[in-house]
Amino acid sequence: MARFIAGRIVAMIGVILVLVLLLLVLQRYTPADPVRAKLGANARAELVAAERERLGYNDPLPVQYFNYVKGLATGDMQDSLRTRRPVAQDLGAYLPATAELALFALGLAIVIGGALGIASAARWRGSGVLRVVLVGGSSAPVFLLVLLGLLFFYRRLGWLPATGRTGIRDAPEGPTDFLVLDGLLALRFDVVGDAFKHLLLPGLCLAIGPAVAIGRTLRGSIIDTMGTDFVRTARSLGAPERTVMRRHALRNGIGPALSMTGLQVGLMFAGVVVVESIVAWPGIGLYTVQSIPRLDFPAIAGVTLVLGVLYVVVNTIVDIAQTVADPRLRG
Repeated sequence: MARFIAGRIVAMIGVILVLVLLLLVLQRYTPADPVRAKLGANARAELVAAERERLGYNDPLPVQYFNYVKGLATGDMQDSLRTRRPVAQDLGAYLPATAELALFALGLAIVIGGALGIASAARWRGSGVLRVVLVGGSSAPVFLLVLLGLLFFYRRLGWLPATGRTGIRDAPEGPTDFLVLDGLLALRFDVVGDAFKHLLLPGLCLAIGPAVAIGRTLRGSIIDTMGTDFVRTARSLGAPERTVMRRHALRNGIGPALSMTGLQVGLMFAGVVVVESIVAWPGIGLYTVQSIPRLDFPAIAGVTLVLGVLYVVVNTIVDIAQTVADPRLRG
């Protein structure tokens, strides 16, 4: 098991290094000039040339790659051309909000997808209606779901807030920067309730698509497992159907659903950028949207790298979880 985990970690590092190389290649061959965007369209050519030299944009690609990787090892992701602050500092300020939203959405997707898969496979009453509703929701683009949610739950019913992370001005600002957790630690249950209200709409819109994919995969896997010999044996011995489902079908059929969960994380991160820009969520999605018009490549590269690392880490965790659930995969 230790060798398997070590192999996955080495592969994860390799993927991250390749991602860094691709980012630098895109930076080098993009037609836009981030230095001129930083200094202004009317900046003198000699000033632009001097700034390009200072930032290292004139160095050969291998030198840029080596310097960037060396900086990453010490936490240096260069300075933002827009905010004039270190990108790592900016990401440290914006990332907790995105992480809280993404984790909330992922938790919703797992819960809803698991319920959909189990209910559909067991043919529980009402599972068909649930499937139709979720499939219909997943067929719409995430930005459209957010807009419809705002029109219905905020404008028409007034149940949920429209924008932002909280409406409480004196909300705690630490120690974790996860607003729900900080509210619990400070015993500010008003903050916890308000934070959940702000999370619910964007989190649900992000979760619907992945939930359907996870649920469909889980349903197919459970149905296949329910037809195996060991399940028939358990039933013939008089085991209750719920026990058969929990101990045999679900446990042996969860592997494909775990793989699908890891794949859906990437789509969820892509949706976060769109959702945050619509609801003004103060996360790295909004940070990216603000950086793109200014051609702030260090900021864009930093966000892309962080999201790529998170995606690879999540899939590595999924691989390990699959191996724990099914030791045959270790080979």
